[in-house]
Amino acid sequence: MQSRIAIAIGDPNGIGPEIAVKAAAGAVSGTLQAVLVGDEHVIRHYAQRHAAGLALQPFDAAMPVVGGLRYVAVDVLAQADFKPGTVSAAAGRATVAYAAEAVRLAMDGAVHAVVGCPHSETAINSAGIAFSGYPQLVAELTSTPPEKVFLMLVAAGLRIVHVTLHESVRTALARIDVDLVVQAGLAAAKAGRALGLGEVKLGVFGINPHAGEEGLFGDDDERISKVAVGRLRELGIAADGPLGADLLLGQRRHDIYLAMFHDQGHIPIKLLSPLRASALTVGTPVLFSSVGHGSAFDIAGQGVADPVSVIETLALLQRAAETRDPA
Repeated sequence: MQSRIAIAIGDPNGIGPEIAVKAAAGAVSGTLQAVLVGDEHVIRHYAQRHAAGLALQPFDAAMPVVGGLRYVAVDVLAQADFKPGTVSAAAGRATVAYAAEAVRLAMDGAVHAVVGCPHSETAINSAGIAFSGYPQLVAELTSTPPEKVFLMLVAAGLRIVHVTLHESVRTALARIDVDLVVQAGLAAAKAGRALGLGEVKLGVFGINPHAGEEGLFGDDDERISKVAVGRLRELGIAADGPLGADLLLGQRRHDIYLAMFHDQGHIPIKLLSPLRASALTVGTPVLFSSVGHGSAFDIAGQGVADPVSVIETLALLQRAAETRDPA
């Protein structure tokens, strides 16, 4: 089976279009078909520079593919607003439109999964679009309750799901309750099955240092994370914890870890693999993953951006598409 994966090109003024084209060009042969999604003039600009030997053709799900680059045109960004290296509302608006079209393709069955290239939260929010990352956008686009959608970072043999993400620690702590932790654990377990891990072993980080030391450092873990772990076990999930994040990661005995806060999960991934992480959205009906780095406006348009994160994310999604849990 040939897997079809859409690549939403991300912020058109960042490195997203460049690494999308480079990765798609590398996937022309074999069992994977990459479909670029974005403004045609932006895609063509980078295709002429980084895939000059490949024909650029509109995507048709009903037609067999023999060589060449395929794309779906989303006409949003004016030529005058295509300015690599510039953060702008126009580019932010285009980023969301590209992702929305790619998700629609997946929901319609035209592609099996979606890669979202790097976005700029500043650019998107300046366009008047409330945005805190791809997971919540994909939740909205798929009509999935936002409290059931989470981010999993994958790199260097680690898989970490985040209970909370882009918000202040104060706000995150106020939101964390038993049900939210349980929902994150269930989403993590289902994602693990989709990745071919079978029945996963889940390690749950504590909310407080040392998981609160039985109340010495606060009662949050006694009231919330311990209760949530017990409930996950009742639901058939092999969950351990809560324990301090440093202790659990040091043991490396689990398939997936559950982090309570953004930095708790991001720091170990970025330390081990700063530019090669995949950022899977879990809990939605669409297989969607962004990459674990930003738009790098300082090098946008210079031809030096490394596509390895997109290449490895394509490979991850291809494996997931081939083994996805149908439940």
